[in-house]
Amino acid sequence: MSKIVTDPSPVVRKFLAKLQYEGEGATVRRSIGRFEMKYLDPFLLLDEFSVSAPAGFPDHPHRGFETVTYMLDGAIEHEDCEGNKGTIKAGDLQWMTAGRGIIHSEMPSPQGTQIGLQLWINLSSTHKLIEPMYQEMKSKDISEATDPQGKVKVRVIAGESMGIKSPIYTRTPTMFLDFTIKPGGQIRQYIPSGWTAFVYVLEGEGIFGNSHSLAHHLLVLGNGDGLVAGNGHHSKAVRFVVVAGRPLGEAVARWGPFVMNSEKELDEAVEDYENSKNGFEKAGRWKSESAF
Repeated sequence: MSKIVTDPSPVVRKFLAKLQYEGEGATVRRSIGRFEMKYLDPFLLLDEFSVSAPAGFPDHPHRGFETVTYMLDGAIEHEDCEGNKGTIKAGDLQWMTAGRGIIHSEMPSPQGTQIGLQLWINLSSTHKLIEPMYQEMKSKDISEATDPQGKVKVRVIAGESMGIKSPIYTRTPTMFLDFTIKPGGQIRQYIPSGWTAFVYVLEGEGIFGNSHSLAHHLLVLGNGDGLVAGNGHHSKAVRFVVVAGRPLGEAVARWGPFVMNSEKELDEAVEDYENSKNGFEKAGRWKSESAF
């Protein structure tokens, strides 16, 4: 049975995700990871990306965190140095644990504009150097629920909502929910007390706690045990994600694609990559098919 929201969380901060260039010619709307909000423990980055070939995110490394790619429209071709390769299509999820090190590429399918979200989740010091791994789900395998009135739909990416629990294992305990609310609909979504939580609006406009918001805005939630959100009487549906995670409370040392706990560990990560060792053994010789 889903837990009840008794102390709704207010919106304590709100801002527009601004356009910037990333990768090679790709455009992203970045909210977390900009100078306004460099870190929202345990979340390192949130991008809403929009990319068309030949732009994209060619071969690059990661260490010390997880990347979550959730496609909204189109498809991304993924390939890594361990021989993993596949296509992340609309509605699909890829939950990649970079751990001690991975090198990969994320390039758009040839036709049209590919749109999605990418979230970076920090790993604790005990998990930063684990072996890389993937959890992947096709759109058809992601569980959905609808309220009895047919006004609210949720896709449960991670965590639990409306009595449905995702099978995704989150080393840093995380909730990731994709809601669509039709006019007149409302949700009361429980969020564990003490967790960091935010809303990112994808389409339309809605009311979130004490705040009205439009698309492409990030809303940080304050103390409480959940979100109350609704569509009000707008003529179109509002679509948004609710993301929450248990803070790590650890020091963060960060440089580009490497996230560690100290400057010394960060220097070691860069040295390992430059010298093709300790998780980056293939750094000097691997290239994705898209690189040729």
